[in-house]
Order: sequence, then C-alpha cells, then structure tokens
Amino acid sequence: MLNKNIVNLLNEQLNRELYSAYLYLDMANYYAENNLNGFENWFYIQTQEERDHAMLYRQYLLNNGESIVLKKVDAPNIKYNNFREPLVNSLEHEQQITSFINNIYDEAYKIKDYRTMQFLDWFIKEQGEEEKNADDNLKKYDLFAGDSKGLYMLDNEMKSRIYTAPSLVL
Repeated sequence: MLNKNIVNLLNEQLNRELYSAYLYLDMANYYAENNLNGFENWFYIQTQEERDHAMLYRQYLLNNGESIVLKKVDAPNIKYNNFREPLVNSLEHEQQITSFINNIYDEAYKIKDYRTMQFLDWFIKEQGEEEKNADDNLKKYDLFAGDSKGLYMLDNEMKSRIYTAPSLVL
C-alpha cells in the first residue's frame, strides 16, 4: 500500500500527463492549420507519448491497489502568433513537468518509498530526453527557419518522426 500523499501526487501527475497530451494535440492542430505537416506529425506523436505516460501512472497506481482520480482536463486555450511560440511553450512545459516529477521523487525519498522511486527513475530519464528534444527543436527552428527553404527542410525532418511506445515494465 502506498502512502496517501504519494498516491495523491501520482494521481495529480497522471492528470498533468493527460493535459500534456491535450497541449501537444493543440500544437499539432495549430501546425496542421498552417500546413506544416512535419511539425504537426512531431507534436501528434508527442500527444501519443503523453497519453501513454498517463497510462503508465494509471497502471502503477492500480498495480499497488490504489484508486485512480480523474479530473477535468482543461483545454490549453493558447493562441500562437508565430511558428516559434509553440516550440518555446513546449520546452517550458517539459521543464515544468520535470519539476513536478522531481517533487514526487523527493517526497518518495523522504518516506523511503523505494518502489515509487524506482518507478519514477524511468520518468526522470524520459524527462531529460523530453527537455532535450524540445530544446533541439527550438534551436533548429532558430537556426534554419529564417527562410522558407530552411523551414521547409525542417518541416520535412520533423515529418520523419515515428511513434515508439514506452518500454517501462511495471
């Protein structure tokens, strides 16, 4: 049985991951509406990853005999003024998610909840990748998207991203 505070934090994170999926789907929609299909693809795949992250939290809670508490998922309601803004928002969002996961880890460490710490180890590694990917996307945009040819090439590069399901074994 897990500590109730840990259960609450994990449930909150599950809901944050669902919001993340909404956020990235909103970004995918923005790029689709502007005919940047590679950017759309990249963020649509990110949507799938975030949904899967939520399902991993769900399964961990269920595997430990805990209840799932689903909350209302708010729409992102972000209006972008240019193609760069979603990339900046993505990086900032991933940094925020990292801080939330680190907080859960800190709480688990305080009470010596090694099982939850081990579960979160995968997410900590994953967040390092998420932040790097978001930062790389922004840097590539700043470097190459200054003209239409560069934007076209970057869009084509982002179109090549394929979905890979998470490999965390619970």
